[in-house]
Amino acid sequence: MTQKNNKSLLPAVVTVATVGVAAGAALLARKRKGEIKDFVVSNVLEKPAGRSSFTDLGQGLERGGLYLAQRAEKAADTPENREVLLHIIGIERWGQNRILVALGQKEFVRDEYRSYRPPEGTSLPQLRNLLSQTRSRTVDLARQLHHSPPDDDFVVEHNGLGPLTAKGWLRYLTQHADLESRRLRTGKEHLEVGEQESASAG
Repeated sequence: MTQKNNKSLLPAVVTVATVGVAAGAALLARKRKGEIKDFVVSNVLEKPAGRSSFTDLGQGLERGGLYLAQRAEKAADTPENREVLLHIIGIERWGQNRILVALGQKEFVRDEYRSYRPPEGTSLPQLRNLLSQTRSRTVDLARQLHHSPPDDDFVVEHNGLGPLTAKGWLRYLTQHADLESRRLRTGKEHLEVGEQESASAG
């Protein structure tokens, strides 16, 4: 890699370090193109995932699921928070379908994630339950991958990131949900933002 290319990668590396590797990688990879995206996918998704077993990745998903549940439980009942949960659940269900391809249980279909979202009118309590159920299913898929692992070089396409291994998919789903769930706001935070806006308007 040339010195010029190294300099072009620096903002991406700094951004990942600033946001947090686990939280920022998927976002960066989606927004960047070409070499930078490949760099992030390789170094933040695939290489760390490749050093882990499917059992390790499943345990990481379980731990992450506890944080997700805690954040969802504290979240205020607002349209913004419900949208965050709709998005997380939809992406995770969509990703599960791609993992089923790696397990040989489905044929690959290059579909979009929106059809996997719960209905728009789903209540916050229902979304909290669906979030836990969805993560439990991802953990179960990690266990299935442990018992029936695909070849190390078997990949399934992600519409934005390109081909990912089964381990890469599990790490991606962990990171995606972690990143997006940080956008959830508690009732107190929602109130403080409203008070700040009222003060600014006055």
